[in-house]
Amino acid sequence: MSSEQTPAAPQTTPPRPRRLTYAAALAGLEGLALVVGGVWMLVLGIGGDPDDRQQAVTGGVTLIVLALLPLLAARGLLGLRSWSRGPAVITQIMALPVAYSLLQADSMAIPAGIALAAVAVASLVLLVNGETTRALGIRGPGRTSE
Repeated sequence: MSSEQTPAAPQTTPPRPRRLTYAAALAGLEGLALVVGGVWMLVLGIGGDPDDRQQAVTGGVTLIVLALLPLLAARGLLGLRSWSRGPAVITQIMALPVAYSLLQADSMAIPAGIALAAVAVASLVLLVNGETTRALGIRGPGRTSE
């Protein structure tokens, strides 16, 4: 049989909504920022002169491990996996108290707190949006099918 006789199978995957792509990008950026911060803490802890080398190394490793949550969530969101919204929402909820504590500092941490709060709130809005929820196949409680 030639390719002219065999029609190609139609794609049944729905297109990913733009809001979902934006939410995945923001989660991915947060994960990347955690990895960069963790590596920076490790480098300073190992090569620099920290007050407590063990605390610096532990903090760096902790940040790198914490980065897995938003990075996996971002990958899942891009793949339209319904399980990925939970970790993404948890990441944003965890980011809000961190942003608040950065805003309470009297230093250059204030702009970082503003940026983190803005990203967390924007991500939450994108993640709970109806279009995003439908694209991920998430139904509300008590809804069997729509």
